[in-house]
Amino acid sequence: MKIEYFHASRFGNGEQIAIEFKRIMSERDITVNIHHMRDIRPKDIPPADLYVFSSPGCMGKPPMHVRRFLHGVNLPAGTRFALLNTQGAVSPGKDGQMPAAEEVAKLQRMTPIMTDILAEKGLSLIATETIDVFNIKGPLEEGWEQKVEAFADRLNWLLFYKSQR
Repeated sequence: MKIEYFHASRFGNGEQIAIEFKRIMSERDITVNIHHMRDIRPKDIPPADLYVFSSPGCMGKPPMHVRRFLHGVNLPAGTRFALLNTQGAVSPGKDGQMPAAEEVAKLQRMTPIMTDILAEKGLSLIATETIDVFNIKGPLEEGWEQKVEAFADRLNWLLFYKSQR
């Protein structure tokens, strides 16, 4: 099993998550190759059994260079992908109140935007996860390693167990 993992980490949070994901998957004898989106052209993506895309949030959506990268991806219809993104943690406003669900939804549109871009190409989403980041440069939320491990467990089940049924 081979996974190609593409991230767009600017301050190292996404790269840290990618490295942890690779470590966990290597314990399961799954090869993960990590690429920064700036270092590879989307037309040159190597073949794999699964593709994982990861982006930081920028005003509630993936940065323009990530959207351009995803638009340029040229993979066969039906290709499986997963998303493992980072986003700014929701915090109380100046009044001490947490924002309403509608407000939070406006600030956390990364997964739907990325899914739509890749689904238009006929790719098949199998799993998503989002890890919160406090402040622009981090730190990552407490327990992020467990979220990455749970995500890896889900992928492992979807790729191996479910495919054998």
